[in-house]
Amino acid sequence: MKATRLFDNIHNQYDDESITRYVGARVNNTWEYYSTGDVIKLARELGSGLLDRGVKPNDKVGIVVAKNRPEWVITDLAIQYIGAISVPMYATISPREYEYILNEAGVKMCFVGEGDLFDKLSQAQSQVPSLKDIVCFDKQGGRLFWKDLLSSEHLEKVELLSQQVKPEDLVTIIYTSGTTGNPKGVMLTHNNIQSVVDSCGHMLPVNKGDKVLSFLPICHIFERAILYVYTGKGVEINFTGTDNLGGESGDLADVKPHYFTTVPRLLEKVYEKIYAKGQDLSGIKKKLFFWALALTDHFEHDRKLGVWDSIQFKIADKLIFSKWRGALGGNVRAIAVGAAACPQKIARVFSAAGNIITEGYGLTETSPVISLNQYYDNINKIGTVGTVLPMMDLVFLDDDGKVVTTDGEIAVNGPNVMIGYYNQPEQTAAVFAEINGKKYFKTGDIGMLVDGPRGNKFLKITDRKKELLKTSGGKYVAPAPIEIGLKEDFLIDQAMVIGDNLKFVSALIIPSGEALVKWCEEHQIPWTNLADAINLDVVKARIQETVDHVNKDLSHTEQIKKFTILPTTWDPTKTDGSDSELTPTMKLKRRVIMQKSREAIEQMYKS
Repeated sequence: MKATRLFDNIHNQYDDESITRYVGARVNNTWEYYSTGDVIKLARELGSGLLDRGVKPNDKVGIVVAKNRPEWVITDLAIQYIGAISVPMYATISPREYEYILNEAGVKMCFVGEGDLFDKLSQAQSQVPSLKDIVCFDKQGGRLFWKDLLSSEHLEKVELLSQQVKPEDLVTIIYTSGTTGNPKGVMLTHNNIQSVVDSCGHMLPVNKGDKVLSFLPICHIFERAILYVYTGKGVEINFTGTDNLGGESGDLADVKPHYFTTVPRLLEKVYEKIYAKGQDLSGIKKKLFFWALALTDHFEHDRKLGVWDSIQFKIADKLIFSKWRGALGGNVRAIAVGAAACPQKIARVFSAAGNIITEGYGLTETSPVISLNQYYDNINKIGTVGTVLPMMDLVFLDDDGKVVTTDGEIAVNGPNVMIGYYNQPEQTAAVFAEINGKKYFKTGDIGMLVDGPRGNKFLKITDRKKELLKTSGGKYVAPAPIEIGLKEDFLIDQAMVIGDNLKFVSALIIPSGEALVKWCEEHQIPWTNLADAINLDVVKARIQETVDHVNKDLSHTEQIKKFTILPTTWDPTKTDGSDSELTPTMKLKRRVIMQKSREAIEQMYKS
């Protein structure tokens, strides 16, 4: 694989030829775009301005935005041009977490977006000696504005410094959100990320001139790496937020994208709305809707349809599926899903309707892709995370660290594996294993290879090693597959399985409020509020049916013996200042949830 720098992706391809609509976002409800020429020119001038403010090669520069925007791309490129190192951060973390990250990384300057981000960073700044400047992407009174930094004075030096940047140089430190403890700074080089860009680009069904939506935070390596792929393919990138996706005036309908990336939770919400609309129908329309939905239950990408099945799918497509596609803009070829396991039901429904789900797998430490289901040639198996990238060497390890043929901890070696955790040599050493003279990164996930279409082997994640529960009887239980099974019920929004050091397995369940309201209306159950509804025997009985359905495929030890329905939500950020229950990538913070739900849990285990 050819060694290169990330900015070569745009610098070499578009210096002479400009993509006129490279990155864009709504400004005062009007789409405004930057061309590749604009981005290159502004990034060079911003790089010159950074040098003016005393930023040097290898200095750390932070970026925090609440919503993806073109200025993030310009700033990222400017930092790369002068050989500095970006430290992207989530907008949802607390001032204490900003303080920790800024201090550990020694961040010298930080760019911030809208809202209260300047205030949060200012609050942390008093405890961060290294942080000299906070720069705003929006004009905010007398605060330092990013365009005020633009300068032509050091353009020759910017060019000289960019030529000195080597592919093996550190380009970014990305702090993992983590479900426990302080975050760790993952150090990635240009080559780490570029190796993923080169390996995955041909798998994405987008070409020059196609449109994509970008709404997952760019500070996460999943969206950031895909952004570099988009850049190399010359597509039009439209930045938006999750608050403005759906509906007739939403950005899906407005942009009509051909592709986008997402996390399963957002697809689950779309599915819940589709299901709710089906419930609102009546007569033959309602019967047709649920008949079409039932057709998706056994969908497989490589399934050969008989004559009758083909006829049924054509009818369903014309009457039902085409409307579902229309809700996503009508042009979506595929949707890449990552960051968490995608429920199989969700993958089948969307794929059967013509919006192909391509689930992948990786970690921040692997830049991030390890495996990926593909759009082309039906190299896609639902329930797996795809085929392992050819550049990766993947092995499975048992509890003693010995290589086994399957069903062990996934460990990988490849050009995309991080160089380590910043300033954490012990943490770094703990996640690497030496096998036959090579260093393998231990992912903490348990997996196996299964047979799939065209004779390919597909990676299936079975457990999360760190999240395995051990009951007081000494039996291990993997909570994630059970939680996914529960959430396939449209009435269940979120779920967490409990049982570590306890005598049996139980579950905390968060209902989908909107779906529960409609279900109560349909069954003529008076509605007052969510807190009252979850205490109704008929609602508990309905949730028990789902628990029983999930339990039938589990061993006796794994089965949920009791559950509690909670009248709340688990969120990645809290307005009341309390600890959030989810990481920014929507993973459960199990210890936080356990602490907040202590009384409910104690009640389940009382007798």
